[in-house]
Amino acid sequence: MFPRAINQSGRLMPAIALCLLALTPKAWSHAVVTESSLTSHPVKPNHPTKVVLFFNSGVELALSRVFLVSKGDVFHPVNIANGKKAGEMLVDIPPLEPGDYALKYKVFAADGHFTENVIRFRVDNP
Repeated sequence: MFPRAINQSGRLMPAIALCLLALTPKAWSHAVVTESSLTSHPVKPNHPTKVVLFFNSGVELALSRVFLVSKGDVFHPVNIANGKKAGEMLVDIPPLEPGDYALKYKVFAADGHFTENVIRFRVDNP
């Protein structure tokens, strides 16, 4: 009788775990960039640009930071603002010379999770 009880609980545990995961969908949600305007509107050389980052969740702007990283891993803070929709962030990029750059961000999602990542991009000659 005891082995049968263990066998039944062995089948029951995965079902309970799946139910718990289904009931707590925010447990694994972080603010992840799903799209950026860098792909559709590349940064032109020597022109200030407003880059739009689209996150999969809302972002607490006051607790988030974005840096422009240039050659030699030099970090430059950039201004950020909320976009028109939840999860949309506007990033002001100053005029840049052609070359390789990155946006390093650390954002605080509305659900309380920090997410840190890097988006690399290139500014090409016209």
